[in-house]
Amino acid sequence: MRITPVTSAEERAAVFPVLQQLRDHLNRESFEELYESMAEEGYRLFAGYVNDEPVAVAGVTISTNFYLGRHAYVYDLVVDEDNRSKGYGTKLLEYVHNWATDNDCVAVELESGLWREDAHRFYLDLNYEKYCYSFKYDLKSQPN
Repeated sequence: MRITPVTSAEERAAVFPVLQQLRDHLNRESFEELYESMAEEGYRLFAGYVNDEPVAVAGVTISTNFYLGRHAYVYDLVVDEDNRSKGYGTKLLEYVHNWATDNDCVAVELESGLWREDAHRFYLDLNYEKYCYSFKYDLKSQPN
């Protein structure tokens, strides 16, 4: 698998069907609108290709906080459903680990939905530590 940064609109269009398997609420238009803002905030896309076809996508930022210091945060990680269990997710995360190291990060962090038990096993097998819960407060659904 060849892994490269996704830098052009054409490359984003090519990887979008893979990313949409994880983010199925997105259409191309909403993806591009959000991507524009996210890229301004440092969001980077990486894709793995087999025979020039995208099979895996990761979306990552670099952040700094008090509990981890400078770290890479993986917002999106997905392998095309027809190409799972072939090692592509591992290779893509290893690429992210190396990229994070090259960018002076001390850790890589990610979240995974509670219902994604297969993903949890995958992360644990790669020596990720399950160390906290994540909570959200939905401002749109709260009464005024």
